[in-house]
Amino acid sequence: MPTRSDAWLAAGLVVASVAAALLTGSEPPHRPTDAVSLAFAVLSAFSLLWRTTAPVSITAVTGTVVVLNAAAGYPPTVVQWPAWIAVFTVFATYGWRMRLAGGLITFVALVGYVLFDRNEVGSAELFSISMSFLISMVAGEATRARRFWAEASQARLLAEERTRLARELHDALGHAVNVIVMQAGVGRRVFADNPEFAQAALGHIETVGRDALGELDRLLRVMHSDDDSPPDLGELAARVRAAGRDLRLNTSEVDLAPGAARAVHRIIQEAVTNALRHTETGRIDVDLAQVGDRVVLEVANEGRHLAAPTPGRGLVNMRERARLEGGEFEAGPVDGGFLVRATLPARSTP
Repeated sequence: MPTRSDAWLAAGLVVASVAAALLTGSEPPHRPTDAVSLAFAVLSAFSLLWRTTAPVSITAVTGTVVVLNAAAGYPPTVVQWPAWIAVFTVFATYGWRMRLAGGLITFVALVGYVLFDRNEVGSAELFSISMSFLISMVAGEATRARRFWAEASQARLLAEERTRLARELHDALGHAVNVIVMQAGVGRRVFADNPEFAQAALGHIETVGRDALGELDRLLRVMHSDDDSPPDLGELAARVRAAGRDLRLNTSEVDLAPGAARAVHRIIQEAVTNALRHTETGRIDVDLAQVGDRVVLEVANEGRHLAAPTPGRGLVNMRERARLEGGEFEAGPVDGGFLVRATLPARSTP
């Protein structure tokens, strides 16, 4: 079934071809315009109705009309227009098999033009006709390549967006879930001996859960707006202390771009989450300061490590956040604990 765009193209080209044939006429040695030459022009243009649904067949039809038109001795220009469009469509839209078929049909049509042309086409005219079809092929290839790269770029952007959203969800909920798990474990162990503490732990679980829902709601709002302000480190520290861990927060004024500021806060949040996940005791130290044109953050925790955890994306996310902001990241065990250190470029030098 012909598409609407092909119908409009064919109708417009029929009118243009007939008008051009009547207005331009012909010069010797070509035969003058008559009903047969107009029929060739109409047939070639009308065949573009099936340009999209049967491109190779239409390339063959328009190529055949070019050869028949030359054999009859008529001027070649008007009947070449639909052939150029057919060749362009094949090379711009379809795979290599269709393009190969279209190229072979075009080559056969050019050979037929040379063999059957009634006016014994000269080398200059043959070169001009050959170049016109070559230009159609190259233009089609360029269009297809541009579309391919645009689709690849779109796919890459979608993949990056999925990764970013996964990282945001991990950062937003990972800390809260770990605090909830830790509080639930503590409450379960002391439930019989210290029910008041267990009840307080349940209350804290409820608070952290509500905060997590609020963070998730904020993340969903950010996805639909430009508001991407970093979380409050004071709230993070209060939440950790309420969970029974000692956290020392030592931060100074730093000058960061909004994206880098959010990266810094997310790295701190993830590092603290890892400390809660992988150790059950010990102090957590958070230091943030600007040194020259760099902002340095360190999160160190001490305490006995639990059993080896299941590998997660925490360190990967932190390293990726630092890298995306032009910074550096390192993490590893130190005497009596674990250290996370990241440096990011400052917006100005103090």
